[in-house]
Amino acid sequence: MKQLLFSLAMCSAVLASAQENGLATDKRFTGLDTAFTRIMSLWKAAGFAVAVIEKNKVVYARGFGYRNVAEKLPVTPNTLFAIGSCTKAFTASLIGSLDARGDISIDKPVRDYLPELKFFNDEMNDRITLRDMMCHRTGLPRHDLSWYIFSTKSRDSLIKRIQYMEPSAHVREKWQYNNFMFMAQGVVIEKYTHQSWETNIKTSYFQPLGMIHSNLTIDDLEKDPDAALGYTVKDSANIQKIIKTDYYHIDAMGPAGAINSSVSDMSNWLITWIYGGKFHGKEIIPAGFAKEAMSSQMIVWSGLPSAENKETFFSNYGFGWSMDSYRGHYRVEHGGQIDGFSASTCFFPGDSIGIVVLSNQGGSSIPPIVRNLISDRMLGLKYYDWSGFMRKDYDKMMQDQKDGEDAKLKSGTIRTPPAHQLKDYAGLFNNKGYGNLDIYLERDSLFMLIGNKNGWLKPDKYEWFNIYLRDKQGLVDTSHGLGIEFRTASNGEINELNAALEPSVKTLVFSRIPKEAAIQTDSLKKFEGEYLIGPITLRVFLQNSALHLTVPGQPEYELIPIDANKFNIKDMTGFTITFNKDENNEVTSLTSAQPNGTFKGEKKK
Repeated sequence: MKQLLFSLAMCSAVLASAQENGLATDKRFTGLDTAFTRIMSLWKAAGFAVAVIEKNKVVYARGFGYRNVAEKLPVTPNTLFAIGSCTKAFTASLIGSLDARGDISIDKPVRDYLPELKFFNDEMNDRITLRDMMCHRTGLPRHDLSWYIFSTKSRDSLIKRIQYMEPSAHVREKWQYNNFMFMAQGVVIEKYTHQSWETNIKTSYFQPLGMIHSNLTIDDLEKDPDAALGYTVKDSANIQKIIKTDYYHIDAMGPAGAINSSVSDMSNWLITWIYGGKFHGKEIIPAGFAKEAMSSQMIVWSGLPSAENKETFFSNYGFGWSMDSYRGHYRVEHGGQIDGFSASTCFFPGDSIGIVVLSNQGGSSIPPIVRNLISDRMLGLKYYDWSGFMRKDYDKMMQDQKDGEDAKLKSGTIRTPPAHQLKDYAGLFNNKGYGNLDIYLERDSLFMLIGNKNGWLKPDKYEWFNIYLRDKQGLVDTSHGLGIEFRTASNGEINELNAALEPSVKTLVFSRIPKEAAIQTDSLKKFEGEYLIGPITLRVFLQNSALHLTVPGQPEYELIPIDANKFNIKDMTGFTITFNKDENNEVTSLTSAQPNGTFKGEKKK
């Protein structure tokens, strides 16, 4: 009953939007409101906006559903949505302008312009150009969790991570989507314009194109009175529910996907591309670059016609745009996805038609369905049930996923207890290409801080655990888990964990690093003294508010506190010093655990 009421309310919002904006008199759009209402009901969509451009004119612009479901605030053509990766064409165009002015060359190694950008090997350092970066052929796979989960506000920090990211192909061998390469383009832009990427976008595009509603940060999005909230759809007891999601602060990765815009603003962006880089006669994007950007630079995949869809084929990539053959028409397009939002911008250069669809629902099929339905009408093509076609694929995918989960449950895999006590797994683990994993014990369970996320570690077999994310309310989502494996050093202590965060390369290794405990300097004095291990005297002393250790014939070592009585040796893996106390709380000895064994030293009185 609730679902029926929601659908009726959604229909009312659509009709209200129609009355507010006025129905187009163009017969090509007759009946679209009814079709879109059915589609929204089928896909449980919160809302979306669409605009259609023909030559230099917007011929259709409408909002459907709600930008705020709880308050029933309708979507309008000026409603702001996060457009995600539709941002990439903006960033690439700034690079095109620098190239056209002669400030840089897109065909020279990018390290000629950004020497601080280092790659995994010499081949990449010597060969990768801005052209390679703009069309995703650097050899790097996505490595997206590095920025998405291990988030940071520093582009410099993200640039430094790239040299530790393993490629999965040679340079120019294959197409592999990579957000880091567009972030790095943003850094090049900042260096050669002496202005932030954000300022460049505003002055080069937002202002001359009259994109008065658009902005570049979540803070600005939240301030706008016509901003959409983001949503997702979740299955609960076989009922799909629309759930509000938090905005994702993309910050440092901004050049790859930070723009927030409306269909009315994006219409001017598409007009510019339809006219080869000009807006109302003024060049906004260099004509030579615009031509290359909407031309095939790299093959994405074979893109052969399918039995169900014979008229859509080939899939190539230009500069921040993809292209294909859509029912005999050359189409340039790019999608966008970020938490709570989905987008599609496309244009047909040979037909002077552009379409932008923005949705406030993450992972939504609404943008491509609406885009294709309108494309068919604008191009005078025979009707095709795109919603039914995509729903069939979606239902099959969900069924395959359920079958896989059921097969796991029926496999009879027997779980075994962890090989160590749970407290032994707690600690700080680091991968230089990603960041830190902070594992801690809470009551009788292990949890992990993963960048901006929190997860529960469920024991599986021996040293294997599954990570399940938990939300701000502490609820754990056990529908999808990530397996990790702990490894031990020769001294028997856990010193690293392995996680398959990028499936196309080797499992990533996170090495244990010292996690400093907060210990008052006065509390460290009790550890000072000399300790005998056989004939060798170890001296422990306090210096500059830190404990230090000397061994005859060796350099001085600094001890990093990781517990009240336990220390790591700085910059050394597998070495720990534990101070032992008697019943009177007096330090009597130390235990040195190291790769070649464990040794006890009695404290001299």
